[in-house]
Amino acid sequence: MAGGKGTRLRPITFSIPKPLLPVGEKPILELIISRLYSLEIDDIIISIGYGAELIKAYFGDGKKFNIKINYVHEKKSLGTAGPLKMIKNLKEPFLVMNGDIITKLNFLDMFNYHKKNNATMTIAVKKYTSQLPFGTISFNENSVIDIEEKPTTNHVISTGIYILSPVAIRFIPGNTFFTMPDLVKALIRAKLNVIKYEFDEYWLAIEQLEQLEEANNNIKNWID
Repeated sequence: MAGGKGTRLRPITFSIPKPLLPVGEKPILELIISRLYSLEIDDIIISIGYGAELIKAYFGDGKKFNIKINYVHEKKSLGTAGPLKMIKNLKEPFLVMNGDIITKLNFLDMFNYHKKNNATMTIAVKKYTSQLPFGTISFNENSVIDIEEKPTTNHVISTGIYILSPVAIRFIPGNTFFTMPDLVKALIRAKLNVIKYEFDEYWLAIEQLEQLEEANNNIKNWID
């Protein structure tokens, strides 16, 4: 999924679409493709919108990367699931991921887990701890009864990586903005099997400048 405008990384994404921003010596999307190729995933469809021609010019049909690349072009923003409706003849479970993710997740293990559990959708998840920058108080009416300095909260988060079985496409409306959370809810309502796949490997979603800096600073952590 590489069709977004990358608004949180402006002004640098005014001229360069986020998937082409360099991390180390290569664009983010090339690093993703290299990771997929290393796991023998070599048939890739890229959803493009903003900066579409630059992305197509760089990656072409994929031959220079030893893979096959096709494209679906969003004429309007379709969200993180909507573009999937434009893909035809999907007959096997397939991987979907955002085009701004750096990870060492073993996608093949995730595929096997998806098939073993006969899932319609498998969501890759990680444990995440967030910390408030302030102290919080507990109170009874107007009386403070306790204070906790900068408390932390534990979460299990979606990482923007999914495996879908082809039946899931039926629940995506055509030519309509539709997100992955929308699809998850639709599949749950239909009582289809939506499961999680928890992993511990390195993962970073490049949403803002600080994550782009982190990716560059920690490049050795996720490049073999």
